[in-house]
Amino acid sequence: MKELDFDKMGGLVAAIIQDHVTHNVLMMGYMNKEALKKTQETGLVTFYSRTRKKLWTKGEESGNFLKLVSIKEDCDQDTLLIQVNPNGPVCHTGHDTCWFEENKQDDMDFLKYLQDFIDRRKKEMPEDSYTTSLFKKGVRRMSQKVGEEAVETVIGAMANDDENFIYEGADLLYHLIVLLTSKGYRIEDLVRELKKRHKED
Repeated sequence: MKELDFDKMGGLVAAIIQDHVTHNVLMMGYMNKEALKKTQETGLVTFYSRTRKKLWTKGEESGNFLKLVSIKEDCDQDTLLIQVNPNGPVCHTGHDTCWFEENKQDDMDFLKYLQDFIDRRKKEMPEDSYTTSLFKKGVRRMSQKVGEEAVETVIGAMANDDENFIYEGADLLYHLIVLLTSKGYRIEDLVRELKKRHKED
């Protein structure tokens, strides 16, 4: 992180809080040097209260802490973008955000989460993990699983068995992401290929 300009606003910088998963903006507060240091040391977002003239860790009373994921400074070094995993509603009114919005993950965002999860599995290779076992068996077996799940998906569709069709389709997508990961690609690479092909009717 570059040197922040705390002097511009009398020892403070603005801190925009964003949900790491949904990317929704949750709230905005202020930090001084001590608040930023405590946030980095504890992993829990801490602000400087301009009215109470002291530090306060978000959630210290409600239990709705903001667990730190990342911190970025803006181009002027006087505003922070802080990504978090919130532990409950953020606003003191009980709403998810200070703009009275629902902080809900879009279902399509789960694909990126799943891709990131599978990436971690490949890197860490934890024991007793089905995904780890697939990586250990190699590309040939992973490719076979994609083929098997594709056949099962087709069978479900042809039999008008919608429940099985969706279940097997999910298996197909999961195993395809595992295969992509093993080859050094991500689901986004398929999305980019589809975008290249797409033409408005």
